[in-house]
Amino acid sequence: MTATAARSAPLVISARRKASNVVMLGLCVVATTAALAVLAWIFGYVLVQGGRFVSLSFFTRLPVPVGESGGGFLNALVGTGIMVGVASAISIPVGIFAGIYLSEFGTGWFAGMVRFVNDTLNATPSIVAGLFAYTLIVLQTRRFSAFAGSVALAVLMIPTITRTAEEMIRLVPRPLREAALALGIPEWRMTLQIVLPAAASGVITGVMLAVARVSGETAALLFTAFNNRFLSAALDEPMSSVPVQVYTYAIAPYDDWHHQAWAGALVLVTLVAVFSAAVRIATRNRHRSLG
Repeated sequence: MTATAARSAPLVISARRKASNVVMLGLCVVATTAALAVLAWIFGYVLVQGGRFVSLSFFTRLPVPVGESGGGFLNALVGTGIMVGVASAISIPVGIFAGIYLSEFGTGWFAGMVRFVNDTLNATPSIVAGLFAYTLIVLQTRRFSAFAGSVALAVLMIPTITRTAEEMIRLVPRPLREAALALGIPEWRMTLQIVLPAAASGVITGVMLAVARVSGETAALLFTAFNNRFLSAALDEPMSSVPVQVYTYAIAPYDDWHHQAWAGALVLVTLVAVFSAAVRIATRNRHRSLG
């Protein structure tokens, strides 16, 4: 009897494990389906509402005065590109070098403090970054400006780039470093010319994630770049952006502005989706190269 029970015990455990496996897989499928359904519903709704109003003039014309129909988002598209570009120029070097420091030389209390500050900034709401740039630049210069908006976006980008750079550089095999040092290469040159290029794909992925995040930020720009209905490339003047212009048009009492707000929202969602897809492709290629 005891031998029979001992032989049947593995079968009972195996059946229990199979049942648990089926239940957990089912829950995962349900959760994934729910998340994809919400994403598809949002994108589909924005596509239906805004797809009718996206045209060539939307990308090539400036906003028209109130009461007139037509116009476009040229000023907002250019402004978003300029501010994200300046923010990238500020944040990418800072984030990458901070990641290099934390991964290669970061020991002791100072490195721990840098990681703590970076993690805190990564969880900070965007409106706080906007208030920071507002206090640091707007109040001092007594004017809204695109540069202030770029600084606010850079504050939001730096933590993502720093954390990604740190983790990707740590994944570079240690023997690669030891081989370079054995050949007499200085440590700083080994880090910049061997380790960093080896981690380049992962670092670029982090940069793209940061760009995708700030491309849709609104609160940080309301306090800094504000808005501008005209086409401007001056960093010391107010500048429009797609998120802020969508917000401005959405709360206005004009139907034509509502239509353009939906079109702008569609362009914004598509832009973020393209960046996210590019990140997935870059990550997939990196995994294939490692394999």
